[in-house]
Amino acid sequence: MYDHLGLQVKNLDASVRFYEAALGSLGHVLDSRDDGGAGLGPKGAPALWLYANAKAQGGSHVAFQAGDRKAVDAFHAAGLANGGRDNGAPGLRLDYAPTYYAAFLIDPDGNNVEAVCMA
Repeated sequence: MYDHLGLQVKNLDASVRFYEAALGSLGHVLDSRDDGGAGLGPKGAPALWLYANAKAQGGSHVAFQAGDRKAVDAFHAAGLANGGRDNGAPGLRLDYAPTYYAAFLIDPDGNNVEAVCMA
């Protein structure tokens, strides 16, 4: 359904550092960068755009597909090591679905960021 998604961020450098690390574990890369923003996603096809805005207030929720549960674990660890805050350690979310394995982080701007594997 979606081609791309944009988030406004207060500190572009901090957000790029966080997303580059957390999404790198899911196979995504920093694909575009200038003073006003950055694009991350599969090489050659950025789908998450970060836009610098000193008045950004966060509050969005974004969930990324992970290829396996190890990638969810790596996403969570990398995010914590690069400015994210824990919002739900990796594990099954049986109240969502029997195979819903996810981890949640709060990014540097207060957005709830998730990696999920349904396998």
